[in-house]
Amino acid sequence: MVVDLRSDTVTRPSEEMREAAKTADVGDDVYRDDPSVNELERRAAEMLGKDAALFLPTGTMANHVAIRTHTDRGQELVCDEHAHAFKWELGGAAQLNGLQTHPIDFGEDAVPEPDRVEEAFVEEGLHEPGSGLVCLENTHNYRGGVAVSKDDIDAVAEVCHDHDIPFHIDGARIFNASVALDTPVADLVEDADSAMFCLSKGLGAPVGSMLVGDQAFIDAARRARKLFGGGMRQAGVIAAPGLLALENRENLSTDHENATRLAEGLEGIPGIETNDPDTNMVVADVSGAGYTAEEFVAEIERHDVLAVPFTETTVRLTTNWDVSEGDIESAVDSVRTALAD
Repeated sequence: MVVDLRSDTVTRPSEEMREAAKTADVGDDVYRDDPSVNELERRAAEMLGKDAALFLPTGTMANHVAIRTHTDRGQELVCDEHAHAFKWELGGAAQLNGLQTHPIDFGEDAVPEPDRVEEAFVEEGLHEPGSGLVCLENTHNYRGGVAVSKDDIDAVAEVCHDHDIPFHIDGARIFNASVALDTPVADLVEDADSAMFCLSKGLGAPVGSMLVGDQAFIDAARRARKLFGGGMRQAGVIAAPGLLALENRENLSTDHENATRLAEGLEGIPGIETNDPDTNMVVADVSGAGYTAEEFVAEIERHDVLAVPFTETTVRLTTNWDVSEGDIESAVDSVRTALAD
């Protein structure tokens, strides 16, 4: 049996989700006629403590709809140098939104000092476009699933608002952060002007992401979604599983526990060093075992464990709701056998 630890995006929808898709009430969402989508948006907004929400097919689209809605062309987007919206979304800030990106180092904790953010701001003038948006990622993918606390988020939000610059949270896995920090998700986004989260990662839905904010922002974002090709018709067939996904938050703590088991198991193998995972991501440095990340991934795949190269010497392994405690034990044994061979 293959243990797939490439990502929490590889999960299969439950039978309940499949049945919900089959029997969903549907209507044309562009006309706001889909009752399943409307209910999903209502519940997402309520859960995150915002006025309104918008259903989108992907997290990438959600991020760039938000960026488009908050900014004017030519402005600067301030974000981490390893932010997903900067590194892994095909330059969408520039290609889709006409922005310059001003990346700074948020550090291993995935959150910058407010002074560091303020230093990055550019005031609009005759020769300078001005800073248009600050984006913070929680949890932070490239930093190994780090969960950013409410106090740290609020400190960044305060300096943004002192300069009348909007603040967006890329919360693709923010429910993981909420569970890890034992903090209601609404508290984590309380001072953000907008936030997005994915239904299709740890929450287990087959597709879909949500964007939340005040009513005026969501009304404008709806137009931007249409511009980007995200106007959907009978979208209830994917919204209905999303409604069930919102109830899967309790599964995330199991994923986190399994990530800790995985990290501890891999640490026991000579030549492998791992992070102490906050959430469901384990980053393993395999250079001590004499492998590049690519070589290591290829070797363990031959022993039925799937992972992804992260850097030249590190590998990311992500737990998810299709992976049990027994699967973790099996994966550790398979990696040990692979390196011994």
